[in-house]
Amino acid sequence: MNNLWKSLYRSRVYTRNNALVYGKVWSASASSSTTETGVPKEPIVIPTRIERSPTDILMALSATVGFDPTAPHYKYHDDPYLIPTSNANKKTFALAQEAGRKAAHWIRQENANLFQHNEADPPVQAFVPTMVYTEESKVETTDLQKLIESVEVKDAILVYNLLKKNGIEVGEGLKQQLLELVCFYNHEDTLPEQFIEERWFRQGTVGRERQRKTWKDFELAEELFHGLETKRSEHYCAMIRGMSRFFQVEKAWALYQETIEKGIELDTNTFNCLLHIASFLKESYDKRWDLVCEVMTTMKQQRLRPNLGTLNGILQTVTTIGGYNHPRTYALKTLAEFKKLGIEPSLASWYYMLVIFCRERGPVSHVLHDIMNEIEGKEFTIQDPKDTFFFVTAMDVCRNHLHDKELAKRVNQLLHHGENYNLIGDSYKESIYYRHYFTLLATTEPLESFLDTYHLLVPNVYTPEPSVMEDILRSVEMNTAIEHIPLLWSHMVQFDHTNRENLLNLLLHIMVTNEPTVNEPKHADLVERFANIAWDMWNRMEERAAAPRATTSTGMPGPMLGDVLLLCARAGDYEKASAVFTKLSKEQNTIVGDPRVDGLREFVNLCITNRTPSMAIQCLQYCSENGYPESVDIGRHIFNSFALDQTQISKMRSLAGAEAVKPAAAKQDVDGSE
Repeated sequence: MNNLWKSLYRSRVYTRNNALVYGKVWSASASSSTTETGVPKEPIVIPTRIERSPTDILMALSATVGFDPTAPHYKYHDDPYLIPTSNANKKTFALAQEAGRKAAHWIRQENANLFQHNEADPPVQAFVPTMVYTEESKVETTDLQKLIESVEVKDAILVYNLLKKNGIEVGEGLKQQLLELVCFYNHEDTLPEQFIEERWFRQGTVGRERQRKTWKDFELAEELFHGLETKRSEHYCAMIRGMSRFFQVEKAWALYQETIEKGIELDTNTFNCLLHIASFLKESYDKRWDLVCEVMTTMKQQRLRPNLGTLNGILQTVTTIGGYNHPRTYALKTLAEFKKLGIEPSLASWYYMLVIFCRERGPVSHVLHDIMNEIEGKEFTIQDPKDTFFFVTAMDVCRNHLHDKELAKRVNQLLHHGENYNLIGDSYKESIYYRHYFTLLATTEPLESFLDTYHLLVPNVYTPEPSVMEDILRSVEMNTAIEHIPLLWSHMVQFDHTNRENLLNLLLHIMVTNEPTVNEPKHADLVERFANIAWDMWNRMEERAAAPRATTSTGMPGPMLGDVLLLCARAGDYEKASAVFTKLSKEQNTIVGDPRVDGLREFVNLCITNRTPSMAIQCLQYCSENGYPESVDIGRHIFNSFALDQTQISKMRSLAGAEAVKPAAAKQDVDGSE
C-alpha cells in the first residue's frame, strides 16, 4: 500500500513538473502561431498549485454522503458489538483509543534510535521523534526559535536558561517571542492538537471550574519583563494579556496604570483583556460600568478602533451587573454603538444578551425570538471562545425560560445548518443541549412525533441521561402507549440505566397499572414481554447485590418485588413467580418494605391454576405474618378452590382464623366478587 502511494505521488510530481515545462514551451509557440483561418490560438495557462490540508480529500468525500445521524461516529469500530451506546462507554472508548496513541508516541520518543528510517517521502515531521533537551545539552538561539515556533513551552524555557547560563546572547526580538509564549501559556505545555478526544472531554470539566488566579508569579515571564532595559508597548501588551488571561488582575491593572503614567500606548486586544476582568477589579455594579467607560475613553484618546473582542468584553462585564433594568439598558446601548461602527455581533455576543435578558428569577424576555430573526439561516465560524456557549444557552432558554418547542426547533435547525455544528462546543455542552431539547419535546410534543426525533438521534448522536429517560417514561404513561415499553427497556439496558431505582420503579408502575388488552393487536404479546422485563430487572438487581463491592445485600425492595411477582403471575409463569415469592418469604426480615397485596393475590390465583395448594398456603402464611388485612379473604379463596386435607385446613385456621375455612354458598374470587 505504501509503495502504491509513493508511485502515485511521484507520477503526480513528474506530470506536474513536465506540464509546467512543456506548458511554457507550448504557450510560447502557441502565442505566435495562428490557425489556418488567421485567428490566433488561445494560449494554455497552467493554474497555480493550490495548497491542500491533510483532510481536504476526506472532507470532499464526506460532503458527497452527507450527515447520517443513525450511523455511529467514525471514531468507533463499525461493529455492532463494539459500538458504545452509554455516555460512560463512549467516553471510555474514545479516551482508551487515544491513550493507545499516546502510548505509541511515548514508545517512539523513549526509543528514538529505533525510528530513524523514513516511511514517507517527503518526510512527515510528526513521525520523527522530538529532540530531548537536558541540562548538559549544547544549544543555540536557533533551537530556541524552533521551540517557540512549535509551541514547546517547557523546552523553550529550559533552552533559554541554558543559553543564559552559557553566556549566549538572545536578541530582543527572540526575547519578545519567548515572553509572548510563556505569557499566553502560563509556562505550561498545552495538550497537543492531535489528542482531540482528551480536549473534547476535558473542556467540559475545565469550563465549569470556578475562575481563580492561576498566573505563576515571579516566573520567567516577569523575569524577562523586568530584565528589559527599555520596555516598549509590545512588552506591556504581552504581560497585561497574560495576567488577565490567568486572573492576576491586580498586577495587570497596575501595569496598565503604569502605561498611562508613562504615555505608552497599547493595542486594542490588550484593552479587550482589561474589559474582561473589570468585574474582578470593582465590587459595586456602578463602579464596574464606570471602569468600562474609563477604559473605552482611554482607547478613544489613543485613537484605537474597537473590534468584536471589545464588544464581547463589555457585554461580559454587563452580565455581572445585578438587577434587571440597568444591565439591559447598558447592553442595548452597547449594541447600538457598535452597530454604528459596523461591527457585527458574533454568537458569543448573543450568548451574553441571553444571559443578561433571560435571568432565572427575572421577568420573561422574548429576546431570543429577536436574535433568531437576526441570525436564522446564517452560517458561522468561531470568532470568540464563548461562541460555543450560544446554542446550549439558547436551548436552555427555550426549555426553562420560554417553554417554547417551536423556537427550540428553530434553534436546532440553525445548529445543523452548514458547518454550525462545529460550534456545539465540547461533550458536556453537547449533552446539556440535547438534554434540554429532548426534555422540552417529551413534555410538549405528541408522543409519536417525539419518538421520531428520539429514534433519529438516539443513541449515536445523543444518549439520554436518567432524568430525560424519566420524562420519556412519564410521557409514555400519560399516553398509555405501553407498546413502546419493551424498546425503552432495551435502551435502558444499553445506556446503563438499570441501576437507577427510580426508573425501575416507574417502569414497573407503568406495566402494573396498564394491563395489556388481549384483543388489541399491538398488545398481543405484551403480557409475556412485561414478565420478561420484570424478571430481567430482578436478576440484574440480584447480581448487583451479590457483587463483592455492593453497597446493599438485599437486592430489590419489597414493593418492587411485589410488582415483579404480579407481572410474572399475570403471564402465567409459575416457575418465575415461585422464585420471586420464595425470595420474599425466606428473606422477609431483611427486605425493605412490604409488597403490595395485588401481587400476592395474583400469585394465589396462579397457584390455584397450577394446583399447588402448599405454595398457596405459604403465601397465606406470609400475608398473615406481615399483618395484611386481606388474609381472611385470601384464605377463604384458597379453601374454596382446593380439596384440602385436615392438616392443611388446621394450618389455614391458625393463620387466617375460622372465618377463612367456612364453606361458601357460592365460590368467591380473591377480590370478594362472585
